[in-house]
Amino acid sequence: MKPAVVFPLGLLTEEMHRHLLALRPALAALFSRAYVSPPNAAEGAVAEYAARVAQDNLFRIIPVDPALPVGDRFRRLYRAAAKYAPPEQILHLCYLDRLAFILQSAHRLDFRADIRNLDSSCTPLIFQRSEAAWATHPENYRAIEGMVARAGELLFGRRLDYAWCHFALPAGDLRNCLPESGRADIAMVAEIVLALRGRCHTKDVDWLAWEDPFILGREPAGLKKERENSHDEVNKRFAYAIPMLQLLYAAAQGGGS
Repeated sequence: MKPAVVFPLGLLTEEMHRHLLALRPALAALFSRAYVSPPNAAEGAVAEYAARVAQDNLFRIIPVDPALPVGDRFRRLYRAAAKYAPPEQILHLCYLDRLAFILQSAHRLDFRADIRNLDSSCTPLIFQRSEAAWATHPENYRAIEGMVARAGELLFGRRLDYAWCHFALPAGDLRNCLPESGRADIAMVAEIVLALRGRCHTKDVDWLAWEDPFILGREPAGLKKERENSHDEVNKRFAYAIPMLQLLYAAAQGGGS
């Protein structure tokens, strides 16, 4: 059975809609279905692209109120995908900007091989950033997310990427690990890892290199230096890292290990 892919559309620009349509053949070759939430805004040309996506049988649009907090939007998307997919089907939870970069770069061959060669015996699987992939990211990104991974290691004895970029797991596992309610912020992605941490496999991959230079059309070294010197970027990372740390600490105090 071919896997399915799940990603939120969020606030999409016209350029990102074009990426989505350009990716359609590659997505169809790898996945039987793409479960997506509707864009937060769809005006003008973006509305036209959104309508085309909605009419495409590869995509299944999951109605999600864009006014909800991001964690609630993600949870509703994930719960619906897990409901509609057969329990044994592998779902790839990821992000459109990452897919756009990976599938339009030299990383696409390794990515395709990893998707096609994955079987359920190796899931749940967190695809984690390799040393080579992390080297492309601003250092403050790695330092702050590394605090969360290290805290999880100290609390539970395993180092896992709680702020994951790509998570593959059977629909049945996703269905069983997602509560009706939980974190309303982006830290809800860490709830999935927390619930499955005893069974999680990991694989370090180069294809999780930093996508922003490609998406923004910027020179990588200059953008990386700019982000490393940005207090706003530091604050942005701590805004999700601190709730994740609180989540892990609360779970450890509750006796989970």
